[in-house]
Amino acid sequence: MIRLTWVQPEDLVGHELRQAAEDGRGALPEVAAVGDRWHAAGGHDAPPRAGASPGPAPEELRALAEGLLDELAAIPSPLPEPSELDEIVASCPDWPALRPQARPLIRPEAGRVRGAWWGRAAGCLLGKPVEKIPREGIRAIAEATGNWPIRGWFTAKGLPPEIAERWPWNRRSAGTSLAENIDGVPEDDDLNYALLALAVLERHGRDFTTEDVARTWLDALPAGRVFTAERAAYRNLLTGLEPPATAVHRNPFREWIGALIRADVYGWANPGDPATAAAWAWRDARLSHTANGIYGAMFAAAMCAQALVAGGAGEVIEAGLSVVPPGSRLAGAVRQAVADAAAEPDFERVADRLHARHGHLHWVHTVNNAALLAAALVHGAGDFAATVGAAVAGGWDTDSAAATAGSIAGALAGGVPERWTTRDRLASSLPGFDGVSIESLAARTLALGEEDRR
Repeated sequence: MIRLTWVQPEDLVGHELRQAAEDGRGALPEVAAVGDRWHAAGGHDAPPRAGASPGPAPEELRALAEGLLDELAAIPSPLPEPSELDEIVASCPDWPALRPQARPLIRPEAGRVRGAWWGRAAGCLLGKPVEKIPREGIRAIAEATGNWPIRGWFTAKGLPPEIAERWPWNRRSAGTSLAENIDGVPEDDDLNYALLALAVLERHGRDFTTEDVARTWLDALPAGRVFTAERAAYRNLLTGLEPPATAVHRNPFREWIGALIRADVYGWANPGDPATAAAWAWRDARLSHTANGIYGAMFAAAMCAQALVAGGAGEVIEAGLSVVPPGSRLAGAVRQAVADAAAEPDFERVADRLHARHGHLHWVHTVNNAALLAAALVHGAGDFAATVGAAVAGGWDTDSAAATAGSIAGALAGGVPERWTTRDRLASSLPGFDGVSIESLAARTLALGEEDRR
């Protein structure tokens, strides 16, 4: 039997029970009763890092899992964390005013758009070979090869065999993402989604809808290139569900990081206009996410919009927080992370505090990674290497956190240092994008703003 990750019902129940514990439902007696029934029948908890349990479940256990997932989905969260845009806006007292006049100024920010694209590519590439490796392993690999604190690409040269054996590289990327073999930018979902967002805007313009995003996925995105919440939403689309039902049906990953990594282009297309950027990110995110999963996308898009005109990371983070409900788990986590990073120059101590607070979350959850992202931006203080290095050293979703951190740091600086660039070629399985150049992507992003001026 094929063990398809992220969609087997018997693997989803444990994840949904953990989601319930995070969103305030865990203490409800009806949720506890579901958990008791599941464990009494032999059901397991969520796999801690993998997408599927090792073996198939008995047919009767799978049937039970499907029913329990539907029962859990019918129990609403008691937390004040809305998913509808009008309710999100109403809950944000500092929601920024729309600034459409900023968009015609996109041409002077051309260098920042280029820097954002190159920064996203570089951060993603830096984090790829240590994805899924915990903090301890990342530090051991970096220290053994003279790259601690992380200030350059990872390498296997000089790495003692015993460390390589204890902390195995992500084998799917080690052949393309080490200093000794980098030749252009390899394919990654963190970059594919930026390409898809660009395609959505080129095809459908500023009035694109969630349904347009869904159709673009089905037209261009191979099912094997989606994970966690995106895979669940993709499956739901194929069964005939429509947004926003695609985000909630048997999708316990709806507050994980997937929507956040899809949001940068919506910011780059709206320089200095975090409100519009966040609204666009909401349209995209609601296909697969709810609550803090949506907030992560809006947070990232608003920061990316502000990074094209801002003077520093503090201004960028405040723009991001302005579009996030202040009472949400994500807003609280980000504010604590910012305070820690501002008060503590040793980023390892900052990361210790982040892990003490959020270590119970999955390594690709939105809340912990958004907090890490904000802390890395504050710690980096405009230094590109320090920013992306901190995002990777934090040890959660290394390529995703560093990609967004690199996007913002690259935009703020108006470019990335030459040693963080590669051959100008991006690999992708998306139609029409394999081999595309970063420079051409920046030009196409700028062209979106030019269209608004005509």
